[in-house]
Amino acid sequence: MNRVFAITNQKGGVGKTTTCVNLSASLAATKKSVLLVDLDPQGNATMGSGVSKNDLEISVYDVLVTSVDTSEAIVTTEGGYDVLPANGDLTAAEVQLLEFDNREMRLRKALKRVKDNYDYILIDCPPSLNMLTVNALTACDGVIIPMQCEYYALEGLSALLSTIEQIQGYTNPKLYIEGILRTMYDPRNSLTNDVSAQLSHHFGERLYRTCIPRNVRLAEAPSHGLPVLAYDRQSKGAIAYLALAAEMQRRHVAASPVEAEVG
Repeated sequence: MNRVFAITNQKGGVGKTTTCVNLSASLAATKKSVLLVDLDPQGNATMGSGVSKNDLEISVYDVLVTSVDTSEAIVTTEGGYDVLPANGDLTAAEVQLLEFDNREMRLRKALKRVKDNYDYILIDCPPSLNMLTVNALTACDGVIIPMQCEYYALEGLSALLSTIEQIQGYTNPKLYIEGILRTMYDPRNSLTNDVSAQLSHHFGERLYRTCIPRNVRLAEAPSHGLPVLAYDRQSKGAIAYLALAAEMQRRHVAASPVEAEVG
């Protein structure tokens, strides 16, 4: 069964793009077919996958706005997964999409054309609530929320849950929370442990057991246009994302997803 997940958090700097790139590579390493959709105008997931955003002739912008066939824009990476790439052109799409009927459905329709080719489709969302994010939340089955275990992260999470609830009532009633992922995790920090305990209490099994640690090699990999798995397979960051990919797949084998109870 193929699955589409939006990786999102309205708060920036939480490891959203890092998770999208490295989870894609880790799922691909387990022989799954994966498409990474870069929906952030910064194009960081594109660059981090070894694809030059400055040399793109066709991007996700063309797919969303000019109805170019999705398969024409897809690029295969050395990381073993495919990318629907993005660059600064996507900034214009935020405004241009407002002119379309059923504008929230543009990405869903685009992915429907290629969905059967992949086991997993992961969407890297911009760090804000705009029409691109709404498209991602409308197109996906579930949401993966990366977050740091700090006080302000909890405030941001509350706002995101409210957004998800609105999308459930408006364009995607089956939308659910696939999981909460703790990133940049340092168990020596007392606040980290306090916030982690609160997340566990509130989200239960939806909180991934896998935590992504602070890791130098993980931070270095994007500058080389590589997932950390290709940059340093023995690093703690690579091992953590492989563990996350395995945990996700165990969940999907064990049980079918349940809609999130948000609110």
